[in-house]
Amino acid sequence: MKLSVLIPVYNEARTIDQILRLVSEVPIEKEIVVVDDGSVDGTREILQRWDGRAGVRVFLHPRNMGKGRAVRTALEQSRGEILVIQDADLEYDPAEYAVLLRPIEAGRADVVYGSRFFGSSERRVQFFWHTVGNRLLTVISNVFTNLNLSDMATCYKAFHRRVVPALDLESKRFGVDAEFTVKVARAGFRIFEVPISYFGRSQAEGKKIRMKDGFSALGALVRHSFSRRPAPLPGRPGDAKSREAPAGENPA
Repeated sequence: MKLSVLIPVYNEARTIDQILRLVSEVPIEKEIVVVDDGSVDGTREILQRWDGRAGVRVFLHPRNMGKGRAVRTALEQSRGEILVIQDADLEYDPAEYAVLLRPIEAGRADVVYGSRFFGSSERRVQFFWHTVGNRLLTVISNVFTNLNLSDMATCYKAFHRRVVPALDLESKRFGVDAEFTVKVARAGFRIFEVPISYFGRSQAEGKKIRMKDGFSALGALVRHSFSRRPAPLPGRPGDAKSREAPAGENPA
């Protein structure tokens, strides 16, 4: 199964070269879809050197439109059968793709979350209140979705191509994680979690998440939880053909 690695980027000149090297070195057949969201720090110039190399395809937003919009653009441009979202800030390790993909490749899962709080993988000790905020958002998300996730806001979300039609992402900024979770839960997809390593950055090191982004996620949870339920999709779990691509489809 060909993998599409979706990388939304905004002002990551310090890390973009290294993350692209790490992703390109993962021994899995893949494409790397990078969407620069209006960077002004030299990131675009670095990406120009990567475009067309090592399976990298670069797309440029004319201005900053938010992570959610960048993810949507990457989805629209992707061609792989399995997709994974990868931040460009070195907080997540691409060497762990195999762990994320295993439940999907085995036919057990449609969506896999890489949890920073589940299991015993290595993680950098970081700020107490940041962890509290993440856990609180996850608890509220679980109330709305009736899931038992341990880390709703994780960057690492891997999913099969069949999930994409159910997403139709509307969130422009950091509400995208909450919207994604509500929509895959409401659509009835099989969701797994696996433990991942986490090397969180401090704000001094360039971390961009702020308290207002937590409120954005809460707003997305409420808005999409009470929106009109979507019509059934082909390939929905429970369909006899849910584990197979529709006849004649070649998503890779």
